[in-house]
Amino acid sequence: MKLLPLNETSMSLILPAELLQTVQMTEAQMLTEIAIMLYQQQRLQFEQAAELTGMALDDFYQLLVSRNILTPPTDPDDEPKELILTSLRISLQQAKEGKVHPISELWDGIDD
Repeated sequence: MKLLPLNETSMSLILPAELLQTVQMTEAQMLTEIAIMLYQQQRLQFEQAAELTGMALDDFYQLLVSRNILTPPTDPDDEPKELILTSLRISLQQAKEGKVHPISELWDGIDD
């Protein structure tokens, strides 16, 4: 396995074909396993792990539920706490970056 820096904020991971053949996984499957492991070790936040897999937040959540890593809410109408916290973190980050919309636009298009 070789890590090649692309720039200061990202890097490329090259997995030897022999390794993937040995573990009988695709690159995407290997990245998913790495993301899950890092999430379980609390080294990545939920949204970071989902991003590493290339999965949508909801799909990554369902994968973790299917593996009994996360427990879904008892009421099916409740939003899972992981998705709520992720949404809040993303919203706070966007606010810090100035990516906000005027309150006057809050309800624009709601009737469409």
